[in-house]
Amino acid sequence: MTNAIRILGLDPGLRHTGWGVISVQGSRLSHVAHGVIKPDGSLSLAERLTILFDAVAAVIAEHQPHEAAIEETFVNNNPSSTLKLGHARAAAMIPPSKAGLIVAEYAATVVKKSVVGTGGADKTQVAFMIKRLLPTAGDPKADAADALAVAIAHAHARTARGRAA
Repeated sequence: MTNAIRILGLDPGLRHTGWGVISVQGSRLSHVAHGVIKPDGSLSLAERLTILFDAVAAVIAEHQPHEAAIEETFVNNNPSSTLKLGHARAAAMIPPSKAGLIVAEYAATVVKKSVVGTGGADKTQVAFMIKRLLPTAGDPKADAADALAVAIAHAHARTARGRAA
């Protein structure tokens, strides 16, 4: 039997960054941990980004993932919001990269399709499926459920790549 690998999933945001760690052994997925990083909104952008960076680095130090996956930036009608989300995404991507981890990127539609079966699923449907796929995760908040979904999408993509190789 192959050794289990741990995958860190990240759902970046400036107000709430969800994170989730799963263990994958063959086709078996197991919940390890999850949470939400919530920088104080009254802090400057630089201070909030530093908090995100440090918190993701702490999650990596505590849970020792082998790989990481992050949701791609959703481009909306507000360029300023999109840019700030890009900053948060960068702050979340750098710690796993500095730790020597592969950092895979997935579109939200790919993540939703991987977990729910349709790329148009809403947050409620994603959370529902996370409870079914990872029953020991309990009832994670939406941002943490999304991060666990990103980790699951990466696990599925790894399996598909393994079959193709």
